[in-house]
Amino acid sequence: MFTLSFRNLLRNRIRTTITLAAIVFGVSGLVVSGGFVRDIFIQLGEALIHSQSGHAQIGQAAIFTHGSRSPERHLLENHEALRAELLETPGVRDAMARIAFSGLLNNGRTDYAILAEGIEPERELRLGTHLRMKAGRALQPDDSFGAMIGEGVAHALQLAPGDKATLLVSTIDGAMNTLDIEIVGVFQTFSKDFDARAVRIALSDAQVLLDTSGVSKLVVSLDDTALTDAFVGAARARLSTQDLSVLDWRELNDFYEKTVDLYAQQFGFLKAMVLLMVCLSVINAVNMSLMERTWEFGTMRALGNKNTTVVGLIVYESTLIGLFGATFGVVAGISIALFISGIGIPMPPPPNSEMGYDAYIRLAPDIIVEAWFVGIIACVLAAILPAWRATRMSIIDALRGRE
Repeated sequence: MFTLSFRNLLRNRIRTTITLAAIVFGVSGLVVSGGFVRDIFIQLGEALIHSQSGHAQIGQAAIFTHGSRSPERHLLENHEALRAELLETPGVRDAMARIAFSGLLNNGRTDYAILAEGIEPERELRLGTHLRMKAGRALQPDDSFGAMIGEGVAHALQLAPGDKATLLVSTIDGAMNTLDIEIVGVFQTFSKDFDARAVRIALSDAQVLLDTSGVSKLVVSLDDTALTDAFVGAARARLSTQDLSVLDWRELNDFYEKTVDLYAQQFGFLKAMVLLMVCLSVINAVNMSLMERTWEFGTMRALGNKNTTVVGLIVYESTLIGLFGATFGVVAGISIALFISGIGIPMPPPPNSEMGYDAYIRLAPDIIVEAWFVGIIACVLAAILPAWRATRMSIIDALRGRE
């Protein structure tokens, strides 16, 4: 059957080549577009992790829900013991303490509402690999009352590195307190909204300002993003007896989940279009072939071959061309992906961002296998209807070569 099907494909090489080209184009397109979308997911996730949220965060349950409006009132008092426990966990690179609070930033002329964080500068420098400094430098451990501000804050208050400003906040007890700070740097992250309100000062300065020794949460950095689910599952089980919540970076960034859902729907539509395109191409080729070979199928049935044999031969031929086309398509897609990834694709800033980036084509095994199967399945589905029609013709009409 294999030999017969292969010889039948070679009977009209031009038609077979055109059909193969359609399959190769569709499958390679799926490999490239799927790898492009996967790269968007990965780069977006890493940008969020290494500029804002870390791989996971641990804090009181209220800090991630209703308490987020007054995070300074839901603090971890014994965070050093928890940090020591986390650092002993395999796969954990670091655990950074942060204290979040809201207040007003004054430049001597006007007040501006901000969302501030007290951070550990040395640890944050290792996490913030996607934090782009637009002016000045990052906050250092030895900076006394220094601050980094988001690009939006700097633009709104006309502040630059070296300028002075005043933070006005409420302490834990409800009293008003101020802190004079010096701007050491202006940063930019992936999120324009975050940059419009973000101010970062040293954790020790924030604790003095808020009159507390606690922290809002611990931000966990892992050796690999792929370890996130395992770490979060184990941490939730270990901390279930305490009133603590463990959230991974996807839960902390709902924008990411919405983006993934949007692109997944678009890619699903693309796969459906490729499947339809390949099916129509194969149906056209099979129908033209059947019109020329009706006498052949009539002879087979007149010699005693069952209808299932005729159907099997047609489906086998389509499966064979699908197998060849899908394989060539995968090879072509991988070659194109490697070529493009060697150059990079300059991309404009995505929505809600001002940072462009270089896109690449990720060679994801699941996408490659899925594209390969789509090419084969499309050919098999396309052959079923023409094969069924070939068996509905009477043997006499088939031997005469007409329908």
